[in-house]
Amino acid sequence: MGGQGIRIEGLSKRYGSGDTAVLALKDVNMQVAPGEVVGLIGPSGSGKSTLLKCLGAVIDPTAGRMTLGDELIYDDGWKVRDLRALRRDKIGFVFQAPYLIPFLDVTDNVALLPMLAGVPNDEARKRALELLTALDVQHRAQAMPAQLSGGEQQRVAIARGLVNRPPVILADEPTAPLDSQRAMAVVRILGDMARKYQTAIIVVTHDEKIIPTFKRIYHIRDGVTHEEAGEGRALD
Repeated sequence: MGGQGIRIEGLSKRYGSGDTAVLALKDVNMQVAPGEVVGLIGPSGSGKSTLLKCLGAVIDPTAGRMTLGDELIYDDGWKVRDLRALRRDKIGFVFQAPYLIPFLDVTDNVALLPMLAGVPNDEARKRALELLTALDVQHRAQAMPAQLSGGEQQRVAIARGLVNRPPVILADEPTAPLDSQRAMAVVRILGDMARKYQTAIIVVTHDEKIIPTFKRIYHIRDGVTHEEAGEGRALD
């Protein structure tokens, strides 16, 4: 993957126009290096969801620049033609709910994205099994999602987010439904995967259990981000 992970410069998002315009993001700057996990925190309505949607190429920013890996993807307009391919190949998503496809087994849930990207089926499944092994759920490779525990489902979702080897992963409240032990396990896994695959990971969270584990944190309030050093507390 290489490059600079993800870099955001002067990113803004305005909804509406004229007197009714709302500036949801105001000159946001953020950088996450390959192999790094940072936290993004802020109150409801602060702009977290808008920022994540812009980073995920789900909505259009109004202004600014975004770089993923070595590729400039937005500079006061999208610089890539196929946003669907961008999301599929360059951005991994991990959500609060795993959103696994119920009629596919674990391996095919993970292998589906590379298959859609044109990777041969056998290679896609091999790649999926490697990640499932790294996440210690390879013994559930043939299981259906309904047969998994909540923690296992989230590990499979992380594998799915990593399978196309994207330069960035956006994790939206990935520990919200989990107890303390499982939440810490997910944070540890994200850190291990970031270092192993040199992925830049942004974790949006309200979970006070995991906030002390971040070495860097971006606070967002009223559409403006402020960076600060986190505690970077080691996980036992």
